[in-house]
Amino acid sequence: MAAVVGPDSGTLTVKTGKGGAAAKAGHNLVIEVTSWRGSFDDGSITLTADSGSLRVRSGSGGMSPLGDEEKAGIAQTIDEEVLKGGSIEFRSTRVERAGGTLAVEGDLELLGTTRPIAFDLTVDDGGRVTGRAIVKQTNWGIKPYSALFGTLKVADDVEVLIDAQLPTEGDRDG
Repeated sequence: MAAVVGPDSGTLTVKTGKGGAAAKAGHNLVIEVTSWRGSFDDGSITLTADSGSLRVRSGSGGMSPLGDEEKAGIAQTIDEEVLKGGSIEFRSTRVERAGGTLAVEGDLELLGTTRPIAFDLTVDDGGRVTGRAIVKQTNWGIKPYSALFGTLKVADDVEVLIDAQLPTEGDRDG
């Protein structure tokens, strides 16, 4: 039986950095994926996420704080110009357990481009899964967003974090 996680049992978060000559004007963003599903089944891990469900939760740095209107505008830009409503899917090709750590290798599909990626997940005794992966946007043919004539850029590397509670044996999907 698969252990299934999603927004009701955890968070999937994307963190971005900034660069360029005007970097101090921009924000480091914390973005929550509000529609996603992960499955852990007999050494196999899959995850799908709705690219249109990314919501900007906070931004640090910058010349001024991010208001709700700016957050919504950034989310719209991510959906329409960066991810273009495309699919986000991960499927493991290898999962190796070493104590409470899972070394995971697999294929990540972004905007129709599939590339290998590797990361570690930690599973504690209570079934809490945490981990982080670094996704280099250009490896998937994504041009990092830029503004102000290219003087303000989102960093190529984005950090993807998962923190989820696996269901207990009686709560698992079949």
